[in-house]
Parts: sequence; C-alpha cells; structure tokens
Amino acid sequence: MSNTMGIASAFVMSALFLSPVAMAEESPAFVAQNAAREDAFQAHQTEMTAKAQDAAQTPQASTSAARPPVEKDS
Repeated sequence: MSNTMGIASAFVMSALFLSPVAMAEESPAFVAQNAAREDAFQAHQTEMTAKAQDAAQTPQASTSAARPPVEKDS
C-alpha cells in the first residue's frame, strides 16, 4: 500500500509542477517571447555566417607581411 501511495503522490506532484508549464505554452505572452527569441537567434546566425564568409574571403596579408622570409643555411 505504501508503494501505491508513493507512486500516486509522485504522479500528483509532477502534475502540479508541470501544469504551469503546459498552460504557459498556450499564453500569448509565451508565444510572443518565443517568437522574439527565434528572431534574435536568426539574426545572430545570419550575422555569424556573414562574418565567417567575410573572414574566409579576406586575405590574411598581415600575418605574411609581419614575418620576414627565413633563409636556411643548408
């Protein structure tokens, strides 16, 4: 009987803790907040992709010009 009461109480407690989360997914504020987060994420992804493409296209002249050519004594 103790085991059954433990399982039942765990079920009830989990339902109480998770019910606000389930209701929040339906609220307009929750939907608007998720849409804003998605927009910010997409903007960040676009910015990072553009930076990566710019970095790939820009030649790294500063590293080759900063070092003088090394002559070997063979």
